[in-house]
Amino acid sequence: MEMVLLTALGVGGATLIGAVIGFLFKNISHRFSDIVLSFAAGVMLAAAVLGLVLPSLDYGGKFGIVITIAGIFVGALSLNLIDKLVPHLHKMAGTDIEAHENKELSKVLLFVTAIAIHNLPEGIAAGVGFGADDPTQALLIAGGIALQNIPEGMVIIGPMLASGVSTKRTFLFASLTGVVEVIGTLIGFFAVSFSQAILPFALAFAGGTMLYVISDEMIPETHAHGSERGATYALLVGFCVMLLSDVLLGG
Repeated sequence: MEMVLLTALGVGGATLIGAVIGFLFKNISHRFSDIVLSFAAGVMLAAAVLGLVLPSLDYGGKFGIVITIAGIFVGALSLNLIDKLVPHLHKMAGTDIEAHENKELSKVLLFVTAIAIHNLPEGIAAGVGFGADDPTQALLIAGGIALQNIPEGMVIIGPMLASGVSTKRTFLFASLTGVVEVIGTLIGFFAVSFSQAILPFALAFAGGTMLYVISDEMIPETHAHGSERGATYALLVGFCVMLLSDVLLGG
């Protein structure tokens, strides 16, 4: 349990590390952030496949393939539903957008809210990994998610400050996105600890959410600013680093 708590804090804290970097380097180039985010996408892709999808097949038994495919699609569809609901949740940020008549600020707060909401299933994925009785694999999954949270924290800061949000409130919003991830990690861990029967589906569900985030958000974002080639190779490097870590640490 102690390892789970430390992992949860580490995964959530990675967002704060990114936020601090964002405060220190407010003018980070698109190319740099795209490369870092794409590397994180590669790490998450390997973590999703090696740490969640394949173990789901192993634990699923006779109907493993059916359970795994169902879990992947339910996970993806759940995030798809969240995407549709996000535009109606910007008031969670506590700022009266219409009163300010600031469309740019509205977009930024929607973006931050989307990150916070998506951090919940990512946190769940980190927590579910501990249910597979392979702490090394679980830590690799959490490490991949944490790595992705650093550039997320970085990219939050500049747009919020530029839109007139105070430094304190900007840091608060960044912190809340990390807190959501901590909560998600604990939810995932306790869910599979309560009933091992749901483990195969939970693993696949978590894998599906990660695959959705990678395909729907991370890859399009890293290919939108003219750094497609670099982003592609960064993803491959991230995937291979995770693959190498899995072989060396898991073997």
